[in-house]
Amino acid sequence: MDKIEEILTRGVGNIIPGKKELEKLLCSGKKLNIYLGIDPTSPRIHLGHAFPLRKLQQLVELDHNVSFLIGDFTALIGDTSDKEGERPSLTHQEIQANFQTYKKQAEKFLDFSKIKVVRNSSWLGKITSEQIIKLCQKFSAGDFYGRELIRKRLSNGKHVGLHELLYPVMQGYDSYHLDTDIQLGGTDQTFNMQAGRILQKAFRDKESFIIANGFLTGTDGRKMSKTWNNGIWLEDSADEVFGKVMSLKDTLLVEYFTLAANFPMEKVLDAEKRLSNKENPLILKKELAFQIVSELHGKEEAGNARTYFEKTVQNKERPEQMAIFSPSKALLTSLATVVEAEFAKSNSQGKILIKQGGFYYNNKRVDDLNFKLNFKTGDILRKGTLEYRKVILK
Repeated sequence: MDKIEEILTRGVGNIIPGKKELEKLLCSGKKLNIYLGIDPTSPRIHLGHAFPLRKLQQLVELDHNVSFLIGDFTALIGDTSDKEGERPSLTHQEIQANFQTYKKQAEKFLDFSKIKVVRNSSWLGKITSEQIIKLCQKFSAGDFYGRELIRKRLSNGKHVGLHELLYPVMQGYDSYHLDTDIQLGGTDQTFNMQAGRILQKAFRDKESFIIANGFLTGTDGRKMSKTWNNGIWLEDSADEVFGKVMSLKDTLLVEYFTLAANFPMEKVLDAEKRLSNKENPLILKKELAFQIVSELHGKEEAGNARTYFEKTVQNKERPEQMAIFSPSKALLTSLATVVEAEFAKSNSQGKILIKQGGFYYNNKRVDDLNFKLNFKTGDILRKGTLEYRKVILK
């Protein structure tokens, strides 16, 4: 499979206005303007972002003008394309703090020496009221309110902020400002990306294209999302990544071979064939986990993670080395414990962990948020199957 064919087919949900037209453009030899945008609404990037980043890098290698857009202005509005409620607005300080980690994480997949990094605050922050009015004239409020999740929120009596209508307009202006030939994004972003096509056509009479990629399923069976905390995060440890991949449902293996790892397509098709021939999925999961960890942490760490998984999960051995946890009190609730032991970064994450059965005290599952743990030195805490803490009282 040649590079252009892989760009246009691997993991692609839709190409607008069409694959043949875009293939012709990519084969024309013209240097195209291409961008992918991410709003810094969280300090972490998950593995679901890795697939479009790889596709962006493929377009870099074809010598196009590629921009990696940090949506530090649009994050002030909050995109609700895949949300069942209004997204809380972030402060400039929160956006800036999140942005600091983005480039570092994306460097695992992108060669930034060949990519232009832009922030949309540099132009959206200067846009005038008159310009906003002219932009809004190109769109219908009915189209926005006709979107499935917006319609559902309205029918359920939930609040839909007027500012939410501006999000696709502002994203459309990003595309217009960059004079985009191709936008990359997820299929859930199609409405917003179409806004860019509308503005390009209206103000430049230019046909632009959308590559809408499929999304990676998260560890809970829903779309991998920062909001739902169901991701395999690029900054997860090698052991955590390996363990999360090994815990995936067998039905997700082909999807993960396609979207989550940089396997050649021949390897993806071979994995699909092996599964159909009833090969043990555990063998393929180990290959997948090793590849993903290698891409994020290197082959040596991947080998160590595989050994750790085999010892602690398959052979049910406790690791020789465990992080020490010295509780602030000898008696704590399970929720307070998972946060204090840094199994979760917040109470909300801790609640999810406990309710999903991922917290253990001395090898017994604890699913009561208010269960009182009466610690003694030597107690063992565990998150999932891989992450341990040994209690040492002060």
